Amino acid sequence: MAANSNLERAPNGRGYLSRPLVKHIYTADPSAHVFEGKIYIYPSHDIDAGIPDDDLGSQYAMRDYIVLSMEEPGGPVSAHPVALKIEDVPWAEKQMWAPDAAHKNGMYYLYFPARDHQGVFRIGVATSSSPAGPFVAEREPINGSFSIDPAVFVDDDGEAYMYFGGIWGGQLQRWATGEFDPCGSDSDLSQDDKPALCAKVASLTADMKGFAHAARDAVILDGAGRPVLGGDHDKRFFEASWMFKRGGRYYFTYSTGDTHYLACAIGDNPYGPFTFRGHFLEPVQGWTTHHSVVEFKGRWWLFYHDVQLSGKNHLRSVKMTELRFNSDGTIQTIDPFTD
Repeated sequence: MAANSNLERAPNGRGYLSRPLVKHIYTADPSAHVFEGKIYIYPSHDIDAGIPDDDLGSQYAMRDYIVLSMEEPGGPVSAHPVALKIEDVPWAEKQMWAPDAAHKNGMYYLYFPARDHQGVFRIGVATSSSPAGPFVAEREPINGSFSIDPAVFVDDDGEAYMYFGGIWGGQLQRWATGEFDPCGSDSDLSQDDKPALCAKVASLTADMKGFAHAARDAVILDGAGRPVLGGDHDKRFFEASWMFKRGGRYYFTYSTGDTHYLACAIGDNPYGPFTFRGHFLEPVQGWTTHHSVVEFKGRWWLFYHDVQLSGKNHLRSVKMTELRFNSDGTIQTIDPFTD
C-alpha cells in the first residue's frame, strides 16, 4: 500500500508526532465536530486516479465521502459507509474536495465543493438525520457559492457562517471581479504589492441551505493593521478556512499553501477583520496542509493530514494531536515531527 518503505521515519530522517487515524483508505482535509457526544470527522477520500500532479490539483480526483468517528481521542476509529457520492449530486461532475458539516434544527448538513458540468467549482449542501449519513444532496449548488473549502461555524447565538475559498486550483482568483473569468484573472496572484486575495464569508439562511447575503472578504491584517499583501506567502490566505471561538475571540485559521504552514488570525467578530497571530503547524510531509480544530471535554485537538503512508501528495492520511494555547490566547506552534 505504501511507497515509503520505512513508515516510522519520514524522508527527513525524523519520526512522526502522530499516526494515521485509519490505514485502509486514504483520507485528507479533516473537518472535526462533536456530535452526540462523539467526535465525527468529515474528510476528503483520496484515490489514485492515475492523473499526473499539476498546480491545478487535477490529481485530487475524489468522488465520494466517508465519515470517521471515535468515542474519544486515542480510541478506536470507525469508518462509516459511503455518506455521499458524486453520482448522487445532479449538478456535480467531479472532484469532491474538502467538505465540512454542521448540526442545526435537528438535522445534519454536509457542505462540499465540486466542479459543475462547466468545470467551475461550486459548493453544495446535503442533509441527513444522522451525523454519519447517508446524505441527500440538494439538486443545485448554493446560490452565490464558488471556489472550494467550505467551513461552517455556528456561533453561540445560533447564527451560522460559511467561510470558503482557495486560490490556484481552487479558482478563487478567477472571481476577483465578482464574475467567473475562466482564463484571464490568474494575474491577480502576481500582484505582490497589493492586498492578498481573501477568503470569503457569508452568514447562512435559517434553513442552512443558502447565503443570507453576498459573500464578503474575510480580511487578514498584519501587526500594523494593514491588509496582508499578496507577496507575503508566509501570512496570506491560500485555502483551508477553519473558524473556532475561544474566550470570546474568533480564530480564523487557514493554510498558506505553497509555504505549507497553518496560520491563525484573531478577530472580535465572525466577519473580521482578523489580525495575523502566527503559525501553529510547521510543514508536514507532503504538499498540502488542511485542518480543523475542535474542543472535546475541555481539551483542544488539531486534526490535519500528511502522506506518511503513501509518500504521494494526493494520497493522504488524517491525523490528530493536542492543541495548546499561550497565556495571551495565541496557539502554540506544533512540530509534526519528533527527533
